[in-house]
Amino acid sequence: MSGYLTTHVLDTAKGCPAAGLKITLSRVDGDTRQELVEMITNEDGRTDSPILPTRTFETGTYELIFHAGDYLRASGQAAEEPLFLDQVPIRFGMSDGDAHYHVPLLLSPFGFSTYRGS
Repeated sequence: MSGYLTTHVLDTAKGCPAAGLKITLSRVDGDTRQELVEMITNEDGRTDSPILPTRTFETGTYELIFHAGDYLRASGQAAEEPLFLDQVPIRFGMSDGDAHYHVPLLLSPFGFSTYRGS
């Protein structure tokens, strides 16, 4: 397999990359979740390397958790507690063992969106 997974976070409220946002990646198998990696976004809102590189890539179901609340508090965008968005989980499947999967997050204090990018 030569597939891999990347991500990118853009702060749509501020109109810039979301630097310093923690992301965790887990593999999901039924009711079991195995955390694989935790990374922090760089100044471009990306991780410094693929969040799931080719050497450890396997097809299956995964979940990215974007720790949006910590980022929003640190960037001065947090509203009163509890925050509307604290952790943003995105569960998705990867079925092509040779593909580049890109799962970006567009984030604001009161909404988010994602898609399969390129």
